[in-house]
Amino acid sequence: MASAQTKKAAASGWIGSALEYYDFFIYATAASLIFPQIFFPPGNPRTAIIASLATYGVGYVARPIGAFVLGHLGDTHGRKKVLLTCMFLMGFSTIGVGLLPTYDSVGLMAPLLLVILRLVQGFAVAGEISGASSMILEHAPFGRRGFFASFTLQGVQAGQILAAAVFLPLAHFMEKDAFMAWGWRIPFILSFVVIIAGWIIRREVEETPAFTDESSQQAVPRAPVVQAFRENWRDMVRVALCSLMNVIPVVATIFGAAYAVQPGYGIGFEKDVYLWIPVVGNVVAVLVIPYVGNLSDRIGRRLPMAVGSVLAGLLSFGYLYAISIHNVPLAFALSLLMWGVVYQGYNAVFPSFYPEMFPTRTRVSGMAISQNIGTAISALLPALFVAVAPPGAQNIPLIVGSITLAITIVAAISAWSARETYRVRMADLGKKDARPVEKGDYERLREQAIAGTAVAA
Repeated sequence: MASAQTKKAAASGWIGSALEYYDFFIYATAASLIFPQIFFPPGNPRTAIIASLATYGVGYVARPIGAFVLGHLGDTHGRKKVLLTCMFLMGFSTIGVGLLPTYDSVGLMAPLLLVILRLVQGFAVAGEISGASSMILEHAPFGRRGFFASFTLQGVQAGQILAAAVFLPLAHFMEKDAFMAWGWRIPFILSFVVIIAGWIIRREVEETPAFTDESSQQAVPRAPVVQAFRENWRDMVRVALCSLMNVIPVVATIFGAAYAVQPGYGIGFEKDVYLWIPVVGNVVAVLVIPYVGNLSDRIGRRLPMAVGSVLAGLLSFGYLYAISIHNVPLAFALSLLMWGVVYQGYNAVFPSFYPEMFPTRTRVSGMAISQNIGTAISALLPALFVAVAPPGAQNIPLIVGSITLAITIVAAISAWSARETYRVRMADLGKKDARPVEKGDYERLREQAIAGTAVAA
């Protein structure tokens, strides 16, 4: 059994991430399925698709900027404060998207306002995973950090389920004209729930023991960003390269949706049918993540990260091929395998592996900046994919699949080159000369943690 504080931190991280990523990914769904028709000039489907997916990528461009600011806040003022800040920024900007006028009403002002609000979303989400992962990790008992930190990403996947699922009844039951006119706005305006529920949950969470100790010893750095670059730049490069694995959800939910649904490609999947792919894939992911996180506490972080990365890249070929031949059942099956199962070798482990690379004093900054640089690069891939494999192009699955596999190989090599961290104590994380606990002692401490007789270490 875990301590009450560990459970409280894990629950806060899970729920907060679910709510915040609901906001972030309802935009992703709308950018693929709706925005090309209502926020951009009519008459050129290819240009509209590229422009809409580019606005999705703009959110990721803002993330490195947000990472510098929010990482600094998390390392100087605490994990709790940064998580509350992220939540309020995300909630209000998402509501704003739901209230925007369309291109028919205000012309080019519509996409301009859309980009501005997406920038705020990207800025806000930049501190969420690093802050929540650090919060949980620093509350978790030694030997169970991988398991508990994985709940951060389980919450993210749950948020994606909500993001897609909230569109399903609207797309299915509403008249098409009504849905395109105003029905799509409902999921965005409902984000006021994020602000209320998130504030209630996160205000009750205590600051972590690790950060509290740093503060009491007056060891909190004035410039954690500078210190992270100076002391841990190699690990920041590794995290940035590993974070290119965001290409898998990009292929599964962004480019995949555009490829399957948008008229320019001529595949002809129904919107409401295709929306079930990310829903079911994420349901599987939610079930798989804690098992993989627990596995990483037994065999280490590097192996599941590397294997999951490469296998997911290989499966992207089959997934895109299934879409190209109009085979909905096969697309479903391969999406579940690629995204719901294999990708979780990476996805479930990085919430513990990334923050374990850094010491307490620079943990949020080091992880946030490097991770968001990697995801910013990968989030520009939907527009790149459409540009190199536009409507009417030949061998689209081969072109996009090859780029995806190359990226996942780079991520796997980067993960494998890192130090193994699962047997390093909290106080020694981020130190070049850190010595792991002996295997036998580690297993004993882990059993104590499972039994509820150990504390964070």
